[in-house]
Amino acid sequence: MTGPDAATATPAAGTPTDSVESPAHGLGASVAPADALAKTTGTFPYASDLWAEGLLWAAVLRSPHPHARIVSIDTSQAAEMPGVRAVVTHEDVPGDACHGRKVGDRKVADRPVFAKDLVRHHGEPIAAVAADHPDTARLAAAAIAVDYEVLEPVTDPEKAFAAEPLHPDGNLIRHIPLRYGDPDVTGEVVVEGLYRIGRQDPAPIGAEAGLAVPRPDGGVEIYTASTDPHADRELAAACFGLEPERVKVVVTGVPGAMGDREDPGMQLPLGLLALKTGSPVKLAATREESFLGHAHRHPTLLRYRHHADSEGRLIKVEAQILLDGGAYADSSADSLAAAVAFAAGPYVVPHAFVEGWVVRTNNPPSGHVRGEGAMQVCAAYEGQMDKLAAKLGIDPVELRLRNVMATGDLLPTGQTVTCPAPVAELLQAVRDAPLPPLPKDAPEEDWLLPGGPEGAGEPGAVRRGVGYALGMVHMLGAEGADEVSTATVRVNGGEATVICAAVETGQGFSTLARQIVQEVLGVEEVHVASVDTDQPPAGPACHGRHTWVSGGAVERAAKMVRTQLLQPLAHKFGMSTELLSIADGKITSYDGVLSTTVAETLDGKELWATAQCRPHPTEPLDETGQGDAFVGMAFCAVRAVVDVDVELGTVRVVDMSVAQDVGRVLNPRQLAVRIEAGVTQGVGAALTENLRTSKGVVRRPDLTGYALPTALDAPDIRIVKLVQERDVVAPFGAKAASAVPVVTSPAAVAAAVRAATGRPVNRLPIRPQATVATPPR
Repeated sequence: MTGPDAATATPAAGTPTDSVESPAHGLGASVAPADALAKTTGTFPYASDLWAEGLLWAAVLRSPHPHARIVSIDTSQAAEMPGVRAVVTHEDVPGDACHGRKVGDRKVADRPVFAKDLVRHHGEPIAAVAADHPDTARLAAAAIAVDYEVLEPVTDPEKAFAAEPLHPDGNLIRHIPLRYGDPDVTGEVVVEGLYRIGRQDPAPIGAEAGLAVPRPDGGVEIYTASTDPHADRELAAACFGLEPERVKVVVTGVPGAMGDREDPGMQLPLGLLALKTGSPVKLAATREESFLGHAHRHPTLLRYRHHADSEGRLIKVEAQILLDGGAYADSSADSLAAAVAFAAGPYVVPHAFVEGWVVRTNNPPSGHVRGEGAMQVCAAYEGQMDKLAAKLGIDPVELRLRNVMATGDLLPTGQTVTCPAPVAELLQAVRDAPLPPLPKDAPEEDWLLPGGPEGAGEPGAVRRGVGYALGMVHMLGAEGADEVSTATVRVNGGEATVICAAVETGQGFSTLARQIVQEVLGVEEVHVASVDTDQPPAGPACHGRHTWVSGGAVERAAKMVRTQLLQPLAHKFGMSTELLSIADGKITSYDGVLSTTVAETLDGKELWATAQCRPHPTEPLDETGQGDAFVGMAFCAVRAVVDVDVELGTVRVVDMSVAQDVGRVLNPRQLAVRIEAGVTQGVGAALTENLRTSKGVVRRPDLTGYALPTALDAPDIRIVKLVQERDVVAPFGAKAASAVPVVTSPAAVAAAVRAATGRPVNRLPIRPQATVATPPR
């Protein structure tokens, strides 16, 4: 994997920038994460490593059925087992409280802590047990007798509209009808397509775990890998019947997070058990429990019709988008908004008419997974662009270049794209990048064949394909979400501390916070405090929020401390603070007359400041899908090169070339890692990752049945261009970097497989039968 490692954008596609000198610290430097050594050596503490005196172990009983009526629950046998300290069910939840996710300013609390009368998905929690030993807890959970009346599950989202309501709120979670332009307009050329996207799981490398500790005031502390601790505290307090001040969430190390990291069906039983027993209670989920509990990417059905003129310029896009939300709403309304708003992609479309729905079913729960909504529609609209190019006999890249949007263009929601949108530049960069060499007729290394050493492939059956895709995502929350973060910066004795409740999920916020303070205050030794809910809220770790709002809050607080530090000196020497600079722990004036150190200027004093960052407000989409719903957007172009064995249907991704709109490179090495990780996740969505179900029951919920891409599956990833056109409304001008390559890569792989086989590829992940050449008749 290769990419530019410098503080500047690649001057031209494929031009190396490793030789460009970057600073040793501060913004633009490849500062290593402070916890890199501990994570590498295995000494970094995660929730599964925690311990407490008098610790009890928990186990959760989950439903084996996707849809069933609960006739009775008998916990007596479990409660009487030696070593069992407590059993909790829905009867222990005050007022049968439900939990859910905040959607804009709306709270959708539709999921019970424990199923009471009805089971709505396979793996839904029924009861939980606390015992002296983990084996005892598991045996006791298995001993709980539940009498089920099994019901026919609703697993087809198209049938959910007419099915009996699965929930008191009904089966329809949200409907967005987007109306933009003239519905009667038609194009000279029309192409249609039906597309299906599978259920990708975030599959974090570390499964969920947590520790709940009762407090002397009757409250509880929950230690877990939360990505939004304050929201989790509010949720837990409501479900425990406590004031939020009596619940504290402490964030432990996060072993991977690509969406809603933690399963509330685990955290909440933990807290209830700790409150009931008066003892610390720990639970470490198995991989099966992890697959059954947390949210997945929405499986999606998409119907498209594209209209264009004879030159290939888009006239109208019509689409129907149906998301399977699973049993509960969670963040499905947000995912649908992104899918509908970006249904036409980063292209100028004068007329667009989109119907979007998300419905409840008895399938596993869906929710926030990186690039939600945008990834599904990208696969569909890019498939349509390939169809249109083939029908018109136009090169696929040229067709896209005739239609790409730029700054100042309108989305089908009526929102003006005010941020930098260098879409044409990105596409030209990947088009002009050198192609990888063709495979030899008889490759010396068997693993170069699709299918690997055991694939039994024949070189003569291998076809190479090249495909292109453009993708886009929104940054921060949408549709009126109050995006705000608070940070405090303290300086004492030549060291600085950052206090901010922004969770480090692997996206690099802790490193960025250190770099910001180094840049503003010239203090090299910077520590980032651990996160808990005693700190002011910073919001969830998604959509590039923490780079923007939390990084912005850290920068503002650091600048306030800088003013406190420099004002006395400026007053003493009769100059403004703008004429003083700080670097490497030294303060100097513009003329060199003043030169002192930060430590000398502090003279034992502690300086601190607290600041907030809140971007400009957004608004919900109206009844016709119109509105300024997004703060900003980021764009990406990907070229995929694949080899396909057209006899066996196996695919090997040879090369992925990426050009991305990043605004500003804040940490070159960290940025490259995020892009490479996003591309690899996208390759998994394209070829292997699909959590399969049979009538609502998850099949093989483990890492054998769910095929994640490994190091051998990962292609060469080349970052051929990073466009650094700063977004003026964003702190530092930087954009979100992780989600947009996830969104774009599956569509590029699908396009390359189409090019190699000449067959339509309308389903992700791509199945072998879709790539096998049709035998001649």
